[in-house]
Amino acid sequence: MYKVLLVDDEQIILEGVSQIVDWESAGAELCGALPNGAEAYRQIFRDPPDIVISDIRMPGMDGLELVRRTAETHPRIRFILLSGYNDFEYARSAMKYGVRHYLLKPCNEHQILGALREVIDELKSEDSREQFLRSVRERLDRTLPYVKEQFLREWLTNRTYGMREWDDFRKWTGLSPELRRVRVLLFVPEGEAEFEHLFALRNIAEEWLGPNMFKLSASIGHQVVLLTEDAEDHELFARVIDIKSTFSRYYRLDATAAISRPGEVTEARRLYREALESLRLRFHLGEGSVITAADVQALGVGSDAGGPSAEELAVDGQALSLAVQSGDWDATKAILDRFFDQAAALKRDRAVVKAHCVELYVALARLDDESKLAGHLRRLAELERLDTVAQLRAFVEGAAREIVRGHYEKTRCRHSSIVARVLDVVREQLGNPDLSLGWVAREIVYLNADYLGKLFKRETGENFTKYVTRLRVERAKELILAPEEPKMFEVAEAVGFGHQPHYFSHVFKKLTGFSPSEYRARFRVPSQSDF
Repeated sequence: MYKVLLVDDEQIILEGVSQIVDWESAGAELCGALPNGAEAYRQIFRDPPDIVISDIRMPGMDGLELVRRTAETHPRIRFILLSGYNDFEYARSAMKYGVRHYLLKPCNEHQILGALREVIDELKSEDSREQFLRSVRERLDRTLPYVKEQFLREWLTNRTYGMREWDDFRKWTGLSPELRRVRVLLFVPEGEAEFEHLFALRNIAEEWLGPNMFKLSASIGHQVVLLTEDAEDHELFARVIDIKSTFSRYYRLDATAAISRPGEVTEARRLYREALESLRLRFHLGEGSVITAADVQALGVGSDAGGPSAEELAVDGQALSLAVQSGDWDATKAILDRFFDQAAALKRDRAVVKAHCVELYVALARLDDESKLAGHLRRLAELERLDTVAQLRAFVEGAAREIVRGHYEKTRCRHSSIVARVLDVVREQLGNPDLSLGWVAREIVYLNADYLGKLFKRETGENFTKYVTRLRVERAKELILAPEEPKMFEVAEAVGFGHQPHYFSHVFKKLTGFSPSEYRARFRVPSQSDF
């Protein structure tokens, strides 16, 4: 139903027209009958009607003024003007406001219904047209993102596209003609990326970059590519970090990003290839990196024209064998760290680094039980699928840790007996000023001092020197509080500090918070002789 507002200063006409016109038959309903233009205009603001039937001559605000004001604020409202014969030419001036329907007074219900039906037919036609246009716009809005995405793919990969195609596309999609300097951003989700992840990355990027910077985006394979307006390096880098952080927070996945140099929009294809080239550094810089063209220039990957020399990525096989078979993880990891730090510094090609990793992995596998060798070799296929130095490092270190642990378990009983012997020696030799890790290793158990130190700490959880110092201070406490009250230099000699009472006092206070004299004064239990 279309709402009709009736306006006339003659009460008899208001009541007569309100009652005699069959509004419903015309598809309308009367929503008000008011005596002047001012009240009618206020009602239009409170509850706008679709049609106003108004007298042209009224005190105060007349019908023509009501038409003029309503056209400014509610241009969709249609008017049917009632006028006397002498006012008809005056009423026609309302045509400039779109009024096309006039009725001469007096008029009957059939004339009013006829005019009303014509206006309602016009409104229906206009509503139908607007609905059609709205439907077209909605379909276009739904389709436009896919069109933009496909255009960007073609623009970055199709050599036949040029400035003419860009200008046509720009005009059609409303992109600014001022857009000339651009950059290309690439994002690659780490792990098993699904369509949802690529879609989310695009939306997160669009939100963080904002309408001023973001222009177009597309998914190409497992990558998200964005065309952005050029910006300062630090600003663009910060936005990329925000995009990665938001994506990681929502999906618990990292993403590697590449940022091209700035260039003309006609150079977008070259900028895209440049960003792709930057992604090669992901192998060396690791997952989740943000890589720029400057990184490529500063950290360029070696050409490997003749392959690396034997010394560049060499591992001391004898040292590795000794560390692994003795169950010494710290020594083993130090050897692996040197290898991978060297690989990262040399920036060798992926294939070369992988070949050396395979060689190292096989060497480690051969140090394990023969029964496990076949299983280790089957895992070589996993190593081949890894595509960053960090992943290769984690894989090799994981295998090495497992092999070292196996050797350690085999020798643990022997290790325990050695450490037990060392503990006995410490207790026996506590007063010996020569007692040290080197002395015990050399004179008692006949082992390398570094190896013995690591073994001791692994078994006891405490550094050898700290352990000896702690025991000496505990023994010193007992002597200080003894009834005989020995001199402090005598206590120092008795617990292995030799002729260094001042050093003994320093160590004692560091561990207890009291000097030896303060300790005796505070904790000595008075004897009967004191009373």
